[in-house]
Amino acid sequence: MRLINRSLLLLSVVILSSCNAKKEKEKNAVSLKDSYKNDFYIGTALSADQIEEKNAKEDSLIQNEFNAITAENIMKSMFIHPQKDKYDFALADKFVAYGKKNKMFIHGHTLIWHSQLAPWIEKIKDSTEMRAFMKDHITTIVSKYKGKVDSWDVVNEALNEDGTLRKSIFLNTLGEKYLSDAFKYAAAADPKVDLYYNDYNNEEPAKRAGNVDLIKKIKAAGGKIDGVGIQAHWKLTYPSLEEIEKSILEYSALGVKVAFTELDISVLPNPKDLNGADVNQNFEGDPKMNPYPKTLPDSVQVKLAARYASIFKLFLKHKDKISRVTFWGVHDGQSWLNDWPVKGRTNYPLLFDKDLKPKKAYNSVIQLKEIKQ
Repeated sequence: MRLINRSLLLLSVVILSSCNAKKEKEKNAVSLKDSYKNDFYIGTALSADQIEEKNAKEDSLIQNEFNAITAENIMKSMFIHPQKDKYDFALADKFVAYGKKNKMFIHGHTLIWHSQLAPWIEKIKDSTEMRAFMKDHITTIVSKYKGKVDSWDVVNEALNEDGTLRKSIFLNTLGEKYLSDAFKYAAAADPKVDLYYNDYNNEEPAKRAGNVDLIKKIKAAGGKIDGVGIQAHWKLTYPSLEEIEKSILEYSALGVKVAFTELDISVLPNPKDLNGADVNQNFEGDPKMNPYPKTLPDSVQVKLAARYASIFKLFLKHKDKISRVTFWGVHDGQSWLNDWPVKGRTNYPLLFDKDLKPKKAYNSVIQLKEIKQ
């Protein structure tokens, strides 16, 4: 009997030690959000399925690694305002509830954008009707989530590559005043929320100059603008770190925050006529455009890791100016770049692979903080 009791005691000690070791391991486990908690928010874009927590493994990864969220699509007008007299807040409510439950920074994307418009909005030709739509749309959505959403992309992608204003339906019907009005409507609906202008390629010189001018004009017209979002859909070799740094400095000098809002790094070749990150562009399939259909070679993994490390090293240098760094997707399998600008090809632009495993790029970003510490 004593022998049995002693065996049970030893077994209990082993189990207890194992549990304590597991707890200690979990306590000391590294994550993106914890590594950069004193620098800036680390965010990700969530799909509808992720918002509804349909995949437990994905959900665990999201909660462990990120402390800020953006909805990929469900807050765009075609989903949230499908008809003139109808709003659909079902998924947006779940998105906000998910962020609150997990104590995350919640970013709203996006209020005014020429793309992914509800069909009824595209038919508006009259300036009075368009102005009424814009005011109602912004006021209704921002007011509903007042005190719950932490920041909004008020206007998205209003610039051409040369820095001039895009001839969108909003510019055509309302003139450039629509920009400052949009920020005024949002500020009136929630005076405390941070308001951003968001665009792609606005780290490039010509577009950056146009973006700087746009921010100045919005401010001069009495609009409240708190930050600029640089989408950061980048490549292995460009844009240069020098141009990214110039952008951080020039935007910050205007008295606004800088956020990197849709970060991913394509490892695939570009069609020669590709221009920016316009979702309406698409190109015919070509095997040369899809060199890694099954897996990413280790040599390219190393290049991707080095690129991410150099970018985050720059971010850390200017962490006092940067509010948030958000990846456009949780893992490679989810990335929009798998089907853009060439349908059916496989890209590997994020820190986690399609099986949710951290890549060399993830380790390179984490190690930057371990070295500093």
